[in-house]
Amino acid sequence: MTLPSPMSSAPRFAGQTALVTGAGGGIGGAIVARLKAEGACVVATDLRLEPGQTTADHVITGDLMDPAFTDGLPRAVADLTGRMDILCNNAGIIARGQITQASDEDLRRSLAINVEAPFRLCRSAIPIMAAQGGGAIVNTASCWGLQPGPDHPIYVMTKAALASLTQCLGRDHAPQGIRVNAVCPNEVNTAMLRSGFEIRGLDAEEGITALNQSVPLGRIAEPEDIADVVAFLASDDARYMVGALLEVNGGKPVG
Repeated sequence: MTLPSPMSSAPRFAGQTALVTGAGGGIGGAIVARLKAEGACVVATDLRLEPGQTTADHVITGDLMDPAFTDGLPRAVADLTGRMDILCNNAGIIARGQITQASDEDLRRSLAINVEAPFRLCRSAIPIMAAQGGGAIVNTASCWGLQPGPDHPIYVMTKAALASLTQCLGRDHAPQGIRVNAVCPNEVNTAMLRSGFEIRGLDAEEGITALNQSVPLGRIAEPEDIADVVAFLASDDARYMVGALLEVNGGKPVG
């Protein structure tokens, strides 16, 4: 068997098409930029996303809570670009607070976006990838889905489900040349994280500073830190990784 040369200068994703959900957010935008910089044709999707807001080659807007949109999205990408090689299930929401504070709507939205949408997208993308001879799926799970933290039961539950789905699909579809893995971040410096401080009436910058001091590496992650790992998992550099739940946490455990 001939392995790829580690010294190859060719872009890792040349000739490949990637679909990135949640592309309007901090991590999603960084994933789009990284994959595109390495040669991929990137299709970005979000609920609302103007072409000028992203570096993606194509934008398809829609609601991941709409089963018809989600079921049809991978085929739309393949019809648009001719291929469907990489799926990044990055979209997600955080419902904060203890279970006694949670509403039915919190539960419904979190399950729909964090669990059902990735399920539907994988179900639709896998046959397309299999027909092409393989592909890569990278889910954005969370350290909190592996080791539960306090006061986020809905978020923890949904990310645990996504982590489990990753392991199941990795095992089931490896024989088809489809690798399914997940990146599991801890805190990341995004608008979503900052909104948590603002909701509680706290100063976001002060909150970020305090979080930085809690991380052994000295800072929380930037979106690019996560995007680099997503690109690794999507690439042939991770060719022997299947069903992996890769924590990217700066050495900070869930507390």
